Amino acid sequence: QVQLVESGGGLVQAGGSLRLSCVASGRTFSTYAMGWFRQAPGKEREFVAAITWSHGSTYYTESVKGRVTISRDNAKNTVYLQMDSLKPEDTAVYYCAAKISWAESRRLGVESAYDRWGQGTQVTVSS
Repeated sequence: QVQLVESGGGLVQAGGSLRLSCVASGRTFSTYAMGWFRQAPGKEREFVAAITWSHGSTYYTESVKGRVTISRDNAKNTVYLQMDSLKPEDTAVYYCAAKISWAESRRLGVESAYDRWGQGTQVTVSS
């Protein structure tokens, strides 16, 4: 199995930046893609970004394009989420997730497609 641990969350002012990290351990060689999701208070969890391990193909939800960059370091089994120009509406618990088997790119934005989840890290953006 794959275990995921997120870090890097915190409190930041609007316009600031944060970089989230997700370290994967266990059977990481069998993982096809990694995703970041977030859940704001009172809202459903939503897709933020995803990346495939082998090719590094990236996918983003429209609301974060141009402000968020997902990347991975295969040697460190780590996926990053660089978030710039943060807005108060970015406030949420951010979750890292692993997709074990291959899927069409459109599935990488779907929460139910992922097999393993981290515990989440809180991001709070003050206005």
